[in-house]
Amino acid sequence: MFIVGINGSPNKEGNTKFLLKKVLEKTEELGAKTSVLEAEDLINSSKSSFCNACSNPCSGACFNGTKLEEAFELLKKADGIILGSPVYFGSVTGQLKAMFDKSRKYRVEKAFYNKVAAGITVGTSKYGGQETTMRALHDIMLVHGMLVVGDGYIEDDCGHHGVCAHRPAKDDEFAIKRADILAKRLVEVCEATKTLRV
Repeated sequence: MFIVGINGSPNKEGNTKFLLKKVLEKTEELGAKTSVLEAEDLINSSKSSFCNACSNPCSGACFNGTKLEEAFELLKKADGIILGSPVYFGSVTGQLKAMFDKSRKYRVEKAFYNKVAAGITVGTSKYGGQETTMRALHDIMLVHGMLVVGDGYIEDDCGHHGVCAHRPAKDDEFAIKRADILAKRLVEVCEATKTLRV
């Protein structure tokens, strides 16, 4: 089993990355191999920062031979994907949005279809836009045909939309607990759906 986390934050060691690591550490304990991608580095490697729909269908011309292309190819091999983003004006960061705007080529290929996907988001305050940001993460997943899971596991509860925290995440005990539960759910559903990704 292979699970990839994407840090949508421009801060490579911030609150979002902290929770992303918590989820990935638990999935590793449960037997998965993991990798982390930094959205900012990936989008900065492409020839232009934003998609301008230069071709239809998308040829990937703006990111061929870049770290972004390598990242998309890595995601094709994943069983599970965790998208993480801090709340920026009630939604995901520009870096993460730009990354997935450039993924049109892979949508046509159905490259991420039936990947099991989950979300992590962190806001400045307790009710700081986490749910709207989570919804934006889910929209990205659904457009690619991913199987969206929340932070629920039968031994704990049915769960919620995903891990929503307020900063500093290291002090949000509830979010840390939910990260552990999300990891178990992610592994469970990856295992149960593996034949869909053959």
